[in-house]
Amino acid sequence: MPLVHRNSLSEKKGKEINYVAIGGGTGLAMLLSGLKKFVSSDKEVTPAISHLSAIVAVSDDGGSSGRLRDELQMPPPGDIRNCMVALSEDSNLLSRLFQHRFGGVGDLGGHNFGNLFLAALSEITGDFAEAVRLSSEILASKGHIYPATMADVRLAAELADGTTVRGETQIGKLGAAIERLYLKPEDCHPLPEALNAIRDADLISVGPGSLYTSLLPPLLVHGVAEAIEESSAVKVFVCNLMTQPGETDGLTARRHLEIVRRYTPALSFDRIVVNNQPISDLQLSAYELEGAEQIGVHGSISGESIEGATIIYGNLLDAGEKVRHDPLKLAQTVLSCAVL
Repeated sequence: MPLVHRNSLSEKKGKEINYVAIGGGTGLAMLLSGLKKFVSSDKEVTPAISHLSAIVAVSDDGGSSGRLRDELQMPPPGDIRNCMVALSEDSNLLSRLFQHRFGGVGDLGGHNFGNLFLAALSEITGDFAEAVRLSSEILASKGHIYPATMADVRLAAELADGTTVRGETQIGKLGAAIERLYLKPEDCHPLPEALNAIRDADLISVGPGSLYTSLLPPLLVHGVAEAIEESSAVKVFVCNLMTQPGETDGLTARRHLEIVRRYTPALSFDRIVVNNQPISDLQLSAYELEGAEQIGVHGSISGESIEGATIIYGNLLDAGEKVRHDPLKLAQTVLSCAVL
């Protein structure tokens, strides 16, 4: 998709824009890996991203991240590590090193080297956010990465039957039963630098990623949704390609956005990006066995709206066997929202 620069941005910053991406999990890292190709001083890149920032969920409590958070009382590093690697200019040895997972059944078994590196640097500096900044410099990351909050925040949910479930790992299996999702502590605050990035942004995107466990947690941090709404940026919601069994069974693109709006009533989106390319019959059969369905807005066309957000359709599929976004296609489509 060719990207043509709109006049208002041209008057403000030439061909450059400030971009803030919000989310977590593999979805945010995938998007960042495409966006980094537009972080350039080369004026032939249109539009060029002058400043790219990621605000990353820190509510993970599983795997290596969960073990380190419990043992060392630090924010979970996994999603942040993935984003650092995605933004790295060095896609070979250093990136492979940071993603290396130790084998075996001992104390190191299952840990990622990058997680341990962030844990060590956090203890040396006494500041997890500073450890993230220094690690990003080592990886020559083409952007700034901010934890959504520095508080020891945990995800909690009240279910329809009145019970309370705590922990992202468990909540990710209970989507249909969730009556209210919230953070503990509820009064956790974002980093000032993250709020400044939001205020200065020309384009802000939320997604793709797990609805309840990657997208909503950063938005529930005190003041984040309000700062996004107050920003003059174009706001984009990036819809997932497939439903997630146990978390978003049967949810359409419309319902995803409605749920986000329910938790962040002050926040309105200008665009919603949705894939319009059907997956293959082979992929369809494989994902049906897992209980996953392709997401789309049936009967709608580009230019119509959901919850006030204009629908932007595009072929966003990767060519691989698994149903994944193509990072470059998605980055181009989301960036086009700033120039429409």
